[in-house]
Amino acid sequence: MTAYFGFTCTGSSDDGRERQITTDISPTYVKQILELQEAGATEEDLHPIVSEAITESYFTEWGTRADGLRADFTAVSSISFRF
Repeated sequence: MTAYFGFTCTGSSDDGRERQITTDISPTYVKQILELQEAGATEEDLHPIVSEAITESYFTEWGTRADGLRADFTAVSSISFRF
């Protein structure tokens, strides 16, 4: 995905900026995304769950760093999934 990411975290020194990210996400999130798509969710409806998935896998490295960090994205240029 390519989007503008901003961050919320105590003590964060990482300013928001556009990033291109390629990462695996948890099967739990994949299931949620597919279920939401099947229920008619729009791309914008999926942003919060995709943001959580990317935060977990990419920014906090599966909970091993940046405890409490939340990454939100806006200005999405592209999102692509491979299952």
